[in-house]
Amino acid sequence: MTTAAEAEAALAAHAHACEVQGHKPIDTDLGWGLGVVFRSYLRASEHVVEALPGGPRGYQILRIAAGETALSQAQLAQHLGIDRTVMTYLLDDLEAATLVERRPDPADRRTRRIVATAHGQERLAVLTEGFEAAEEQVLASLPAGDRALFRVLLQRLATVADENDIQDACAAAEETAAQAQAAPRRSRRR
Repeated sequence: MTTAAEAEAALAAHAHACEVQGHKPIDTDLGWGLGVVFRSYLRASEHVVEALPGGPRGYQILRIAAGETALSQAQLAQHLGIDRTVMTYLLDDLEAATLVERRPDPADRRTRRIVATAHGQERLAVLTEGFEAAEEQVLASLPAGDRALFRVLLQRLATVADENDIQDACAAAEETAAQAQAAPRRSRRR
């Protein structure tokens, strides 16, 4: 497994070699690297979800719906960063394919929890195998220890970024509410 110091030294050596050749090393840019890996992952996994309603989004919804804790439609939309209107259409399609169902929340009958059906659980098992194979294809050039480390670091980074997005959204909502309260109210009478 590569240590952090070895990785930094390799990046520095590569950057120096690029500068000696007279060009800026784009391949040391985080955005470029994320884009290349993401596109590679999409190519490797597109066949896995080609017949699934909603494609990769449908898979993410199904994976969460099969979990221990059933989320509401609104919670799913927020967690996955999907517009609520789009989420409705995705769930309609997944429900029509008998992969998920909307169940009343025992604590609040107005809220529906999204739960994977037995058919959805079976389909998820097949999809998960396909995605695992795609991940292995994308990460094949890394030694096994580096693959595990990459997954851990990526998960940590994604979790923090997701928490920051939620905090930013909450702060924006609080700011909007404060502005609305501070704004002078017009009288309905004229």
